[in-house]
Amino acid sequence: MTCKISGKVLKGKRYGRTIGFPTINLDRKRFSRMKEKPREGVYRGKAVMGGKTYRAGIVIGPKDSRGLSRLEAHLIGFRGNAYGRNATIMPEKFIRKFQKYKSEKDLIEQIKQDLKKC
Repeated sequence: MTCKISGKVLKGKRYGRTIGFPTINLDRKRFSRMKEKPREGVYRGKAVMGGKTYRAGIVIGPKDSRGLSRLEAHLIGFRGNAYGRNATIMPEKFIRKFQKYKSEKDLIEQIKQDLKKC
């Protein structure tokens, strides 16, 4: 997959950080306007920020009530504040379909399994 999604890192709901997997969120409006974009799901990929490349677990989620797709990435090994910085996310390999979980524990376990593939 050759898709590159670039933009400023915006504040999200900060849920990922509360369960131990902080993510960066890029502009949903810009992403939603792209003509060719990856299907919804979880991907192994890369992210570039501040001139450094990170392995990344990437989620492209369902559209919200405004019709905007969810786009976020967990950068493996990144520590610090990313808000307002420019980043590029590159999904490379589809891992699985997007799904919701009945419990937070199940979600955390699935994220751990997904990141082993990154």
